[in-house]
Amino acid sequence: MAGRPPRSDGKIQVSIHNNNGYRYASTQPYVLDPETGRKVYRRVHWGLVDGNLKFIPGTTFIYASPEERDRLEFSSDWDLSEIRKLSDQRGAGRPAYEGDDVNRLYGDIWLLEQVAKATGIRQDLEKVFEGNKEMADDILTLAIFPYLTQYTYNRVARWQRIARSPSKRELTPADITRLTQRITEHHRLELLRLRSARLTKDEVCAVDSTSRSAYGRSLADIRWGKNKDSIPLAQTVEVVVYTLSSHLPVYYRTFPGNIPDSRSLQTILTDLQQAGFDDIILVTDRGYESLRNLESYIAKGQAMIMCTKVQQKHVLEKILAFGEFNSRPEGMEIDRDTRLYYRQYDIVHDVEGNGGSTRRSDRLRLNIYFDSTRRSEELVSLEIDLMTQREALDEMISGKAVLDDDITLKKAYCYYEISYDQATRIILSYTENEKRIAKAKRLSGFFAIMTHKLDLSAMETFRTYRLRDEQEKYFQQMKSQMVCDKQRNWSEEGKTGRLFILFVGLILSSYIRHVWKTTVLKDLFSSSLEVLDEMRTIRCIEHTGKAKFITPFIGAQTDICKAFQFPIPPECAPDYASKQKPPKRRGRPKRKTIERDL
Repeated sequence: MAGRPPRSDGKIQVSIHNNNGYRYASTQPYVLDPETGRKVYRRVHWGLVDGNLKFIPGTTFIYASPEERDRLEFSSDWDLSEIRKLSDQRGAGRPAYEGDDVNRLYGDIWLLEQVAKATGIRQDLEKVFEGNKEMADDILTLAIFPYLTQYTYNRVARWQRIARSPSKRELTPADITRLTQRITEHHRLELLRLRSARLTKDEVCAVDSTSRSAYGRSLADIRWGKNKDSIPLAQTVEVVVYTLSSHLPVYYRTFPGNIPDSRSLQTILTDLQQAGFDDIILVTDRGYESLRNLESYIAKGQAMIMCTKVQQKHVLEKILAFGEFNSRPEGMEIDRDTRLYYRQYDIVHDVEGNGGSTRRSDRLRLNIYFDSTRRSEELVSLEIDLMTQREALDEMISGKAVLDDDITLKKAYCYYEISYDQATRIILSYTENEKRIAKAKRLSGFFAIMTHKLDLSAMETFRTYRLRDEQEKYFQQMKSQMVCDKQRNWSEEGKTGRLFILFVGLILSSYIRHVWKTTVLKDLFSSSLEVLDEMRTIRCIEHTGKAKFITPFIGAQTDICKAFQFPIPPECAPDYASKQKPPKRRGRPKRKTIERDL
C-alpha cells in the first residue's frame, strides 16, 4: 500500500511523539534510498510539548532557517506563545521581561555588543544565518565568554546566571556542541564575503600563521607537526589575515601541522579570490617566500609586499655585485631616520599562463637594505657559533663519540665539514667550510623585500612592511587572553564551528585593543582587559513584567564610552536633563536644564 502523499503546499504536520516520559513535537521526513528506491524515515524533534499543549522550542527549532520553520504545520489547539518570544519573531518596541527577577553584571558585555555593531559582525552573522537572531546571539555569547572570563566553555551556563549575555537561553555543553556542529564551510565563506565587502580598495593586509596544540587525536589535521613550545601534543597551523589600517582580522583558515607556510599560500590565494578579496595588498614574511608563490602572485595579478630570503639567487647576485666594502656598499643610499642603507631594482619576470599565453610582471621591484649595526651583531654571533661548534667537535673527538644522523649533524655543525668512520660513525677530523663562512659574512646585515603592482619607494616599502609586526601581538592575545592556545574539540564539525566562533571573538578583541592603544585609554589602563574590568560593575536589573534597567555610568566608564564613541544610554548618563515642561511662550525655546546647572 502506498504511503501518504506529500502535501501540495509543502507543509509538514507536527505531531506529539512520546519517548521515555517526554512529549516531543516531532516530524518524520523521509529520503529515498538511491540503491533500493525505498523511503527512509527519520524522526526530528523540534521541541517539547507540556500537558497544556504548550510548545517549547528546542535547539533544532531555534537554529532552523526561516524556510524550515515556515514548513511546519502545528495543530490549532497548541499554545505557540513561546515561539513569539524568540528574537526574530518579536516586533518593534520594548518587550517586558518574563523571567525571574535578576541582577546581573552587564557593562563589559554591553561594550562588546556595541563593538559587534560598530564592526558590523552582528549584522553579518544575522545575514549568514538568514535572519536567525538567536543563533547570532549564541555565537556572540560564545565568542566573548573566554575573552571576559579566561574560562573554557564548560562554565558558560554558570556565567550566564551572574552576567547578562547576548543569548537569552542557558548554553549547556550539549547545546554548545550542537551549535558548533551546525556551522559549516558554507557559513565560513559567506561570512568572509561579507567581511571583504567592508574593506576599502587597496587595503593592506598582513598574512601570518601560528601553531595551536590539540588535546584530541581524532581530527585529521592534528596528526602531524612539531610543537614550537616543546609540548608533547600534535598541532595545527592557523592562518589569519589582518588589515593594517583597521587592525581587524578579515580571513582565517586551518592547515595540517606539517604544512609549511610557503605551501599554504596557494590555498589562501584561492580562498581570498573566492571570498571576494580582489583589491587588497598582501604582506607576507619570509616563510611564505618561494618561486612558486612569486609566480602565483604574477599570474593572478595580486599586489603584494613579500620579505625575501637573501640566499635566493636573484637577491644574492645583487649583493655580490656590491663587492668588498668597509662602511657601506657602493651605490646604496641612506635613510637618516632608520639609519638603513637601501637600493631598489626593477625586475622583469614573465610567467606562462593558461593556453600558452604570457603574463608579464607588473612593477615587480626588489628592495635591498643594509643595516650596519645588525651586520656587526651577526658577525659577532658567527664568531661565537664557530667557537662553540669547534669546542663541541674537539670534545667529541677526544671522547670518540658516535655521531647523530647526517641531517642532524649538518644542522648542528653547519660551518664545518666532518669526516667520520662510515661503519662506527665515530668522528675522525673536521675542517672549516670556508665557502659557507664567507657567504655568511658577505650576507650579514642585508635583508630584502619584493613588491608587485605597487608604486612604493624602498623606504615606503620598508615602513609598510613593518606594520605587520603588530600581528604577532594579536596571536599572543588569542592564545592568552582568549584562552585559545589549544584546541578542545574532537570532531571535524565541531572544529569548523569553533574556529568560526574564534574568528568572531578575534574581531571583537582586536577592535578593543586597537581603540585602547590609539586613544587616551592607553594612559588610563595598562591593558585592554582592564578596560573591560572597569566596565564590568555596570549591572542590568530585570524585574518580572518590566523592561530592563541599567545602572549608571560613572567616572572612567564615561571616558571609555567617549574613546569608543559609543553613546551612553540616556537613563545611565551622568548628566540628567530636566523633563519639566515649560509654559508656552513666543520666541526661542528655552535650553533644557541639566542637573549640573542647578
